[in-house]
Amino acid sequence: MTRITLAEAQLRLPELIASLQPGEELQILEGDRTVARLIGELPPPRKPRQPGSAIGTLTIISEDETHLEDFQDYMPQTL
Repeated sequence: MTRITLAEAQLRLPELIASLQPGEELQILEGDRTVARLIGELPPPRKPRQPGSAIGTLTIISEDETHLEDFQDYMPQTL
């Protein structure tokens, strides 16, 4: 936990906020008394993936399989 004076916090507030890590606490003191606490917030959770949300983002230009010839070494061999 970091402690700084109120005067220092007033001068450097944007910098102090930007440097806070999630869950990290910064106490702001006036004399010997704590007058405020800044606590870094956790980033918001990601929204769950939705099936079908990428529809329309991929365009297949040709329907032939000649482009697969480059990947023959990586494809399983059929018996």
